[in-house]
Amino acid sequence: MSDSTRSRRGLLAVAALAAVPWSLQVFSVGDATFLFVWGLVNTNPLQLTTLTDFLFRYTAGLPNYILAWPLGAVLWLCALASAAVGAVSGREDPRVTGGLLVLAGVTQVSVAFGFSVQPNRVAYPTGTLALWLVAWWLYWPRVRRAA
Repeated sequence: MSDSTRSRRGLLAVAALAAVPWSLQVFSVGDATFLFVWGLVNTNPLQLTTLTDFLFRYTAGLPNYILAWPLGAVLWLCALASAAVGAVSGREDPRVTGGLLVLAGVTQVSVAFGFSVQPNRVAYPTGTLALWLVAWWLYWPRVRRAA
């Protein structure tokens, strides 16, 4: 497989991470909140809140663990930009893209843990698994080959 094909696959995989809930919070009453890179979706009532609305409109004095969410979003956007440059130019450093995905995954562990210590809620870092899987599956082999 050529490097340009790998770069295009990498770009598609990194972009697809926007469709994966980065954290899933399940409440004891059966409701759930899906936290995506771009916003969150509550199931009861069914409601969509964008990341920017959450940060600048509806909340003030956020706990540190929630601030890891936008940090992860920025890291993911940087990984997406790196993958896009690679897909267009054929010159991508897989250490940068893969490393950014790994770091974005670390931020979401913090988010899930912060939500899980609240009463009547448990959170699963689904995005961490997805981010790390893409980094491991698509970028780690390229890092090993380059070394």
